[in-house]
Amino acid sequence: MAFTRRAKETIVLMAMMGILITYVETMVTPALPVLVKFFDTNYDQLSWIITAYILMGTISAAIFGRLADIYGKKRIFVILAGIYTVAISFGGFATTLPQFIAIRAVQGLGMGMFPVAYALLNDQVPRENLALAQGIVSSTFTGGAAIGLVIGAYITQYYGWQWSYHSAIPVAFGLFIASIYIIKDFAPRKKETIDFAGVASLAAAVILLILGLSEGQYWGWGSTLTTSSFVASVISFIIFIMVERHVSMPFVSLKLLRIRNIFLANMAGLFAMAGMFFLFYTVPTMLQDPEPAGFGVSILTSGLTLLPAALASMLFAPLSAKITTEKGPKVSILIGSVILFMSYLALLLNRQTTISILEDATILGISLSFIFVGVINILLISTPPGDAGLSTGMNTVFRNIGTSIAPAIGGVIETTYTIPVMVGVVNVKLGGLPFLPVFENLPYSLSFEYIYLVGMAFLALTVVFALYMKNITFGKKR
Repeated sequence: MAFTRRAKETIVLMAMMGILITYVETMVTPALPVLVKFFDTNYDQLSWIITAYILMGTISAAIFGRLADIYGKKRIFVILAGIYTVAISFGGFATTLPQFIAIRAVQGLGMGMFPVAYALLNDQVPRENLALAQGIVSSTFTGGAAIGLVIGAYITQYYGWQWSYHSAIPVAFGLFIASIYIIKDFAPRKKETIDFAGVASLAAAVILLILGLSEGQYWGWGSTLTTSSFVASVISFIIFIMVERHVSMPFVSLKLLRIRNIFLANMAGLFAMAGMFFLFYTVPTMLQDPEPAGFGVSILTSGLTLLPAALASMLFAPLSAKITTEKGPKVSILIGSVILFMSYLALLLNRQTTISILEDATILGISLSFIFVGVINILLISTPPGDAGLSTGMNTVFRNIGTSIAPAIGGVIETTYTIPVMVGVVNVKLGGLPFLPVFENLPYSLSFEYIYLVGMAFLALTVVFALYMKNITFGKKR
């Protein structure tokens, strides 16, 4: 399969930007236990560094996906690349958790580059080569994850988590400048409006839901505050549906969602991403926390344990693209979902050593290529001409909702089922003791079992959604 020079340049730039973004985001993963101590917080509160980023990314993806259709994909991509570059330049200078959450929220605006990138590929790559181009870009996302897990973990362990951010600054500026000169956009503009009411009501619904989930154990699950948060979330979601039904250009197109494949692919993306992030949020904790709660390994060892998952995803990307092209995206999504389910079953039953966790995570990595390529491919094939930016932006909304829910649920379970672990001593004699032990409540085996069971339930739903899809292979329906 041959690409034109312009297509090659676009693919390389998008791939490099994907590597950068996933590096910056993945380097946070092995640093989670470090950040808990640095900001003097718990895993429940810390989940907001992921949630804030994802929620802002959700809003950004939908708004800027639409703006790309109105004002041009190149212009919007360059603006987002600039915002992202500025945000990560400040990341390593945060001294409090609220500061870091705020920086991460601005950073989330950069996620709007993903739907614009896929829309640019859709414009410049022939249909018969589109799955391969998507596979290349998707696989480099996991390449960035591999770099983040190893180099990010190394930098965090020996130089501090702040330098993980600092190391990304020159690369970000370089790609920002490259995007100005490399991207070409000749697609026709569309006259559209932005559905700010829809954006605000959906954002409120998700934030209130996560707020209730994360704070319920402190407020009390039956308290007025918790109940009010959930009720307000439901009301906001109802308002969102009403708004989307009556605006001419909705944030989430209910018309597109009435297309069976688009609805099912978005739901599959939501639950698959939630399932994936249950693992990313829990494995570093399980590996780095001291015994008997965890394995007590170093940050670098934690990153190396997750590295094969990222490598496996890269290695299987060509196969997923081939299956998607020849057998259809439904088959690819089903394969990925079943493999991801099996990885959680393995984590539930086989996590007694770091090697067994490495094996389980590798199985998860294999699944990612199939799911990512399959979902994006079936969306773009099923979407009417001219709505590619809207459709990919909407898919990012659904996937990000799943991604933001997972850390919130995981954080609640990790702070609910804990065990006291001695983490240090104070040189003070007390009651005949030569020193005073210092204990900390840390998540232990039972909390991880509950999280993986929830993840398995999510992935079972993903399989159900995939089974009801209509398989499409470049115009052929099966």
